[in-house]
Parts: sequence; C-alpha cells; structure tokens
Amino acid sequence: MIAKDARTIIFTDLDGTLLDYRDYSSSRVAPLVSKLKDGGVIIVFCSSKTRAEQEVYRSRLGINTPFIVENGGAIYISQHYFAFSYEYHRLDGGYHIIELGMPYNEIRRRLNEARQRNSLSFKGFGDMDTTEVANLTGLDVASARLAQQREYNETLNLTGSEKEIRLVLSKIEKAGLEWVKGTRFYSAAYRSDKGKAVRILMELFRRKLGKIKTIGIGDSFNDMPMLAEVDVSVLVQKPGGYWENIKLPSLYKVEDIGPEGWVRAIERLVAV
Repeated sequence: MIAKDARTIIFTDLDGTLLDYRDYSSSRVAPLVSKLKDGGVIIVFCSSKTRAEQEVYRSRLGINTPFIVENGGAIYISQHYFAFSYEYHRLDGGYHIIELGMPYNEIRRRLNEARQRNSLSFKGFGDMDTTEVANLTGLDVASARLAQQREYNETLNLTGSEKEIRLVLSKIEKAGLEWVKGTRFYSAAYRSDKGKAVRILMELFRRKLGKIKTIGIGDSFNDMPMLAEVDVSVLVQKPGGYWENIKLPSLYKVEDIGPEGWVRAIERLVAV
C-alpha cells in the first residue's frame, strides 16, 4: 500500500493496459479513475499514442494532468498547471511542450532512405492511407486519423520471418534511429524514451507537491524505461494470460489482462 503522507502519481501506459486491447475502451477503469481523482491521486498518461489520441481519453476520463506522448517523444503540460517557471521548447494549443524526440519528418526521411538503400518493404503509418491504418489496428476511421498525427516517432508494421524483421531493425539502427516494440507494433524514434520523460515530470511534481510516491503500470517492452524509474512498477498480462519478459527488481506482475489487471493492481496499491 502506498503511504498516505505522500501524493501518489500513477504513470500509465494506454493500449493493452488502461485501455482494452481489442476495442480500446476505457469503460472498465473509468469508475476507479474517478475515485482516484477524488482522492487526490494524479494520473499521467505515458503512451505511444499521439497528442490527438490522448486528448480523446483525457476528455473522456476528465484528466487534465501533464501527459507523455509517442514513447517519450514529448511532454505536454497545460500552461498554467505548474505555478513556477521551468524550461520548455514551445507553446502550442495551451500546452507548454518539452520536446525530447526528433521531428517526425526527419524520422520519415531516414526510414525512407534506409528502405530504398536496402530494398526493404516495411511500412509505417505515414505510408498508409487512413482506411489501411483502421483495418490494421481495429480503430474506427476517425481514431485512425488521430493515430496518424505523429510528431516524434513512426509506428511500423513489420511482417515476415523473425530473421527478416531483425534485418529491418538493424537497418533502422544504421540509419541512426532507435526502435522499441509496443503492444501491437514497433516504433522508430531518436533519443527519446518513456523513462527520460518520467524523470523530468517527477522532478516538476516534486517542486509542486513535495513528497511523492510513484507507480508505473504497463504491459510491453516499451514500458520498461518508465517502470524502471518509479517507486512501484506493475506489469499487467497480455491477451492469452502471459506477461512480457521484462526483468526489473521487485516488479509486481498482476494476474489479470489489461484494464482488469490495472484495476486489480491499483486497488491493492492505493487507498481510495
């Protein structure tokens, strides 16, 4: 149980964690999220999803806290959220934006160059029309359009044998990019990860709140940097009832899939 003398902050992945793997629904967690907010618990989205996608769920769940987009590509903070000054890169749409990743256009340029130079045939969301993204992800067309509004990394659909996928990933690395594997897809980016963004936000929260206790909860390899930074790290199960092979000290593996695991873990860890 998290101590009551500190403010609790939950850094949470979305796809396959807070959101249902199949239909992206947040309905299972909504009642608990409401109780957590009423109890003063801070919930921070930390996801591969874009700003546009996350804003939908922020509105749906009534969350106005800072959020981390595209696997740590940037941190978005409502401009009046912190009452003190801090460094940020730009102001847009009422947000102070701390940019940690490479601009999307440059990532796309490097990926296209690697694809052409090595005669590869992989595709990213930027190579697909919206209907194709919707069919691939199970999103409706409107949501798929939001998923294509990328700013700091490219989502890749890598198919073929394990050997063929390893070849593509090696060429992505030679292009000066990094890759991570998420719930469904791979992502290519440059010098950004969830852990770095979480560290920055934790320091800002300490300035605002004093003593804090942090929980991180995810389901995939791209969550490991986030889970490594928090006081309590939680891994929910994937569809099929197994856990990603993540090795961290004192990792709490909850025996439930996605949102069911999210609810079970948070109810055990947080007094609300």
